[in-house]
Amino acid sequence: MKILKVLYLWLIKMISGLNVFRRRNKVVYLMSFDDNVNFIKELAQKMPPKMKLVVLYRPDTEAAATDLAAFGIITRPFNDGLKFVFDFVPLLMGAKLIICDNYYAFLGGLVHRPSTKIVQIWHADGAIKKFGWEDPTTAKRSQFDKRRFQSVYDHFDEYIVASKAMGNVFVSSYHESFDKIRLLGYPRSDQYLDPKWQQVARERIYRAAPELRSKRVILYAPTYRPHQNFKLPIGLSDALAADQNAIVVVKLHPVLRDKETAVREVGNPRIKFYHELATSDLLAVADTLVTDYSSVAFDFSLLPNAKSMIFFMFDIDQYQRNPGIQDDYLDWLPTPPITTVHELKQAIIDAKPTNFDDFNKRWNTFNDGQATQRVVNRYIQFLKSR
Repeated sequence: MKILKVLYLWLIKMISGLNVFRRRNKVVYLMSFDDNVNFIKELAQKMPPKMKLVVLYRPDTEAAATDLAAFGIITRPFNDGLKFVFDFVPLLMGAKLIICDNYYAFLGGLVHRPSTKIVQIWHADGAIKKFGWEDPTTAKRSQFDKRRFQSVYDHFDEYIVASKAMGNVFVSSYHESFDKIRLLGYPRSDQYLDPKWQQVARERIYRAAPELRSKRVILYAPTYRPHQNFKLPIGLSDALAADQNAIVVVKLHPVLRDKETAVREVGNPRIKFYHELATSDLLAVADTLVTDYSSVAFDFSLLPNAKSMIFFMFDIDQYQRNPGIQDDYLDWLPTPPITTVHELKQAIIDAKPTNFDDFNKRWNTFNDGQATQRVVNRYIQFLKSR
């Protein structure tokens, strides 16, 4: 496996080297999350006439790519492999600007032209869990892997963030200088502060699930678990459904969908599963969010309907070992975490309102509804420069 990775990165380096003198007349957006569609459209509308925008997307964001294609934007699906090397590495070498919403391992082999800017826009407003060098499992990786990781991190010229707190997370997690941090706000956050989007999202939900209208909606949205032996705790359904006047919506990470049986088997009619509905839209109708280490907490806290948030960290000891939790999380979580179904049941019943002021000041500092315009203006200005 190590040899294959070495050969793959070498091949990317060779092909990118052969294309190093390509004309820089493109912007390439690498998409593995579907929540920056509006930003991409805004960028496309303001592109200099001689520039072309291309979105390379992971297949699981096909719906967003279809939306962008209907808008007139060039979209191409991609996965790692020889097709990517020979078809898309030359395309990347013709880009003046590359925007990434995630960690992309192939960057470690790409020849980085000084005249090309590579920007990390990320896919979360804040961080409860650890990643990069802060992930405890990274220390156990080989020296080859560690050099490979850092090579990817070093390819980013700028990191778009919404707060100094998130900037510092990248500094420690990626061993990068704060000089690379751009305090612009996340474009993806603008929708949560837009009354029009809020209304449209609510109507989308109510058309599909009219039973949620005029009810207290409790959304259970835990994050992905890296360990295979993950199990939801016994009694979770009863705890979530403790408020007889509420409807509980369970939205597990797609990778964990097979765990739904632990909640379904109770057969409580007030516990619902809507696979076809987007988590972002469900946030717009939720009164209470029950989550754990997920970045969904940073989105929910921006919404006017957000009344309370519960951090149900029943597996916190294991999660601290892999992938890890930010060391100071107890200093800034808006409510203290709970670890048992009994505590969860009581928290659901009590429904104590959550004050998000300090939480948002720390993590959503520059998420003010104008982030898209700031980010677009910055990089359009760069594209117009020689």
